[in-house]
Amino acid sequence: MSILNVLLSPDQLLVAVDTLAEDSRTGAKSAGAKLLLIPQHNLVLASRGSAQFFLRIYELALLASFRADFTMEQLGRELGLVIDQLWPAYEKAALEAGIAPSAIGTELVLGGWSPRANRMVATAYAKSVSEAPARVQPLVGGLASPGEPLRGRPDSFALEEVLAAGRAQAAWLNNACGKQVAGGRLLAAQLRISGSVISDLGAI
Repeated sequence: MSILNVLLSPDQLLVAVDTLAEDSRTGAKSAGAKLLLIPQHNLVLASRGSAQFFLRIYELALLASFRADFTMEQLGRELGLVIDQLWPAYEKAALEAGIAPSAIGTELVLGGWSPRANRMVATAYAKSVSEAPARVQPLVGGLASPGEPLRGRPDSFALEEVLAAGRAQAAWLNNACGKQVAGGRLLAAQLRISGSVISDLGAI
C-alpha cells in the first residue's frame, strides 16, 4: 500500500500521495500517478491501492465531468455505486495475477471546490471485499492513511510538514511490510477557489 493524506478547510484542500508503483506480475518498480485532476471543475481524485482500478475510476469520473448538468455532489453519490459495480471484475483479475486476497483493496478520495456548498469538500471511499458495499465517508478535517505513524502529530498545510509526515509514513509502512511498499517522491495537489497546483515536495 502507499500514502494518501488529505487536509481540508473551507477554503483549501491539500491531497498528498507518494509515487512508488510496482508491477503486480514482475515486481518491477516505477513512478505512478496516484492523483489526477478534473481541472475544469477544480476537483482532484486520488488513490491508495490498485493503480489500474484507480485509472478506470478516473476515466469514468472524467467522462462524467463533461455532462452539462455535472456537479461534484452527483459524482460523489455515483462513485460508491461505480466502485461496487467494477469491483468483482477487478478482484477476479487481481486474484488471477497472484495478488493475495488480503492485499486487494482500494482507498479513493474525491475533493475540490463545491459551488453549491460554497466551500471545499471531500469524500473518501474504501473497498476490499465484494460482499460489502464500498464505504463512503464525507471528510471533515481530513484523512491520513496510514494514520498510525502520525498519531499525536498536529495537522499542517505547511509543505515542509506535509513532506515530513509522508517520510514518517513511508518508513512505518516499509518497516511494517518488511519491504518497500511506499516511497519515490511525495506529490501534493493544493486546491483553492482560484484553481489548483501540483507540487513535487521531494523524495521520501
